[in-house]
Amino acid sequence: MKKKLIPIILTSFFFVLSFVVMAQTHAPAVGEPGDPGGEPGPGGEPPIGGGGAPIGGGTLILMGLGAAYGGKKVYTLFKENQEALED
Repeated sequence: MKKKLIPIILTSFFFVLSFVVMAQTHAPAVGEPGDPGGEPGPGGEPPIGGGGAPIGGGTLILMGLGAAYGGKKVYTLFKENQEALED
């Protein structure tokens, strides 16, 4: 019972903690400048290229690693079945 209770409590704690942390806001302190407003970039224009982070390279790496891992699993399963058929 204790082995099941501890993971449940820890999972619940981190789940609730994530909501509490995301609920925090930053209010400017006295004398701190607020949001200047306007559009990002020079002269109020959006950045060249649309801005944002590139995700293409990371996606390709993750897909390649997933394919390699899946291929290894299929190869291992094939070798195990081949050894069982030989016996």
